[in-house]
Amino acid sequence: MSPSAHHSSVKTTTGIGFWASLLALFLTCTALPAWATNAADALGPGDSIRVTVFQNPDLTTEARLSTEGDVYLPLVGPVKLQGMSSSEAARQIAKRYEDGQFLRNPQINITVLQVRSRQVSILGQVARPGRYPLESSDTRLTDVLAQAGGITGDGGDTITLVTQRQGATTRINVDLADMYRKADAEANPLLENGDTIFVQRAPMFYIYGEVQRAGVYRMASNLNVMQALSIGGGITPRGTQRGMEIHRHGTDGSLKKIEAHPYDMVQPDDVIYVSESLF
Repeated sequence: MSPSAHHSSVKTTTGIGFWASLLALFLTCTALPAWATNAADALGPGDSIRVTVFQNPDLTTEARLSTEGDVYLPLVGPVKLQGMSSSEAARQIAKRYEDGQFLRNPQINITVLQVRSRQVSILGQVARPGRYPLESSDTRLTDVLAQAGGITGDGGDTITLVTQRQGATTRINVDLADMYRKADAEANPLLENGDTIFVQRAPMFYIYGEVQRAGVYRMASNLNVMQALSIGGGITPRGTQRGMEIHRHGTDGSLKKIEAHPYDMVQPDDVIYVSESLF
């Protein structure tokens, strides 16, 4: 299409519907002032966008930003958009079409189709581990957990977040159960590009010997031996509380056998053994 044809298509379209549509597009494409642009909303290499030129559907383009942050557009060629918000990028493209005298007062709309330049990783006990895009600057930990399908049945309540802020690596532990119990929104951290989320396996304890349901069980907070035995269905008629033992690994890796009493506290990975009564 020649420049003159483009000029003609813009000039000859009239009517109330045209001006209403033009106003809607103007409001859509109006950007925040430069000082208000958030880096977390900026376009970057790998992001896919759709560029729509009002009244010129033949110029509508879907493109992915190159490693240099450029997109290639009809007539004007490569345009660098890296670091810009969608509305800033729309103004930059409009300027290129106008400066090249291809369009008069072009109205541009940009839709972000896929975000690849801003991603976080989520690992561990979630339904769908992997990398997920940060769609906005206010994406929080629980938002990405939901995208990943939530925590699996054997996942723990403590989430580890590893962040890179100003060149420093920080490890943050988030207790989800405590956060929901207290309704503490501030404990739900904002995420940034490159963050890694790790959902740990829930701490477990083990019961064997003369109990109704020997096996492995998920730890509850402040769990004592009597409560742990009740989770396992209680002691069998042949069992006894006398001589109960806890098999526990020490900090040096050694295995210790500790005499167990009903109100002793259970620790993660403890093995509670209930012996058979001799009488």
